[in-house]
Amino acid sequence: MFTATQRLTARVVAQVGEAASRGLPARQGAASVRVWLADLLAVSVPTAAGLARLAQALPGQPVVAAGLASGSLSLEQAQKISSLVAGLPSEVGPAGKARAQQVLSDLAVSQRLRPEVLDAHRRAVWEAVSPEVAEERLRRDLERANRSALQRRAFTLTPHGEGEYRLSGILDSAAAAYVRAAVDPISAPGSLLGRRPPHPDTSTSVPGAFGDELSDRLADAWDDAGRDTRTAAARRADALTYLCAQALADGSLPESGGERPQLVVTLSWEQLRTKYGYGILDTGDLLTPETVRRLACDAKIIPAVLGAEGQVLDVGRARRLIDGSLRRALVLRDRGCAWPGCDRPPRWCEGHHVRSWQDGGPTSLDNAVLLCGYHHREIHRGAWEVRINPHDRHPDFIPPKHLDPLQRARRNNIHRRT
Repeated sequence: MFTATQRLTARVVAQVGEAASRGLPARQGAASVRVWLADLLAVSVPTAAGLARLAQALPGQPVVAAGLASGSLSLEQAQKISSLVAGLPSEVGPAGKARAQQVLSDLAVSQRLRPEVLDAHRRAVWEAVSPEVAEERLRRDLERANRSALQRRAFTLTPHGEGEYRLSGILDSAAAAYVRAAVDPISAPGSLLGRRPPHPDTSTSVPGAFGDELSDRLADAWDDAGRDTRTAAARRADALTYLCAQALADGSLPESGGERPQLVVTLSWEQLRTKYGYGILDTGDLLTPETVRRLACDAKIIPAVLGAEGQVLDVGRARRLIDGSLRRALVLRDRGCAWPGCDRPPRWCEGHHVRSWQDGGPTSLDNAVLLCGYHHREIHRGAWEVRINPHDRHPDFIPPKHLDPLQRARRNNIHRRT
């Protein structure tokens, strides 16, 4: 049914292109193809505009056109691939654009990537079709983005109704890394609450790290089942308040803002050897070489050395528990919850032993996988199985037979970067 629907969609797109080439919308009094199509199909103008753009682009993108016509590509996949190819710089030439179509189409079909995930492979495609152009374009884009973010940086605190204030602002990637490194550890569920009162009627305060006044404000954060009822946004607000309260309590402002945040900057072995290259924060943000050098002077840097295939070779000393340097290695490898299709970020995830500790499984990178709370519980139910692939040392998930009789291995393609 899916393939048949996609083939029908391909025919609609082809007919839109044919109608536009014959001037049919103009003859019917329409100001543009998108307006004519929106009225004809009773769809929104943005939806019609997307169809019109794709119809116009497909004659020059035969690989995308063939994928859509065969049903192997969805409409949104085809639109995203077409847009990415059209956005390639002219320096790559027709051959480079043809190669980009093939690379993106193969990725979309073989790994069933959603359109927004395909967008994340933009840089990898550039490197595949024209490494020299990609390097120069990346350098210019990063420098432009850094200049823009630095010029637009802002933080405002404005009244927003009775007893409320609104926070808004813009940070560049390096500045945001400091904030996230400080806020994330104390914005997890249950953080800052201390010990839950033995019974809701016996105490109205929560003796936590927040201090008496702030702890009183969080006294109702627990529900009767002992769960933290705060939203993720509320926890981050509490974490920011806590950090400011701690800074004030230290009595050392402005001379000392406390301990520097801990950043993980990822470099390849070649970049480490030559002392040149772009760094990648554990948030996924790219840093220019100049920013990496500046942070190295101002923060505690933990080098994460990668092999030729992106394998983590070393991230400091290993520990017995899945924390510290081992967790950092796990975050660098899995990028978030490793369950197929899950988009939860690392800060919402826990380390899971592939072979349980009770059964003699070691606490090592080759016996660990990063899972969000929901999928951590799911893997313990036993229907699914997770294995570490011996070839590239990434986790494979084996579904139960009622989902796939062949039990073919699945992977998370949302966090991965090729």
